[in-house]
Amino acid sequence: MAELSTLARPYAKAAFEYAVEAKDLEGWSTSLALAGSVAQQASVNKLLSSPSSTADQQADLFKDLCGDQLLEACQNFISILSENRRLQLLPQISQQFEMMKANLEKAVDVDIATAHKLDEKQQQILSDALSSKLERKVNLQVNIDKSLLGGAVIRAGDTVIDGSLRGRLTKLAESLNS
Repeated sequence: MAELSTLARPYAKAAFEYAVEAKDLEGWSTSLALAGSVAQQASVNKLLSSPSSTADQQADLFKDLCGDQLLEACQNFISILSENRRLQLLPQISQQFEMMKANLEKAVDVDIATAHKLDEKQQQILSDALSSKLERKVNLQVNIDKSLLGGAVIRAGDTVIDGSLRGRLTKLAESLNS
């Protein structure tokens, strides 16, 4: 998996730099997300890995599958990926593009798993606290997790804050056993 992300990085960076220069991050984001989801389909992946089709045929087929929802510049990008036999990297390219976009926009997606439903005021308090802590705009996604006894587990990228009752009890047991 690390190898695919390493191969995808220069393509994602090039697409991102072009999108920033063209001032069309949203358009590129949408186009790459579509292309990435199309490339993940098993039947498409089988066609893309077929040695019997040329790079031009694969690029044309891929563009036809996506329809006219792709930006023209993104269609050129698809052609370049096809020439280099890298169309299978589109899901990783899209993912890395989104990370670069979020970093530029100083935004982060935060998933919160709670034992009980949070009202709007509680969500706003959490959002404000996380925004100041992470120094980024926070996009909250709140989910109810019935397996939690109480509290919440917050995930923001690689950062995990376990404020659940179970997590606190586990820490207490570890400290008592050591």
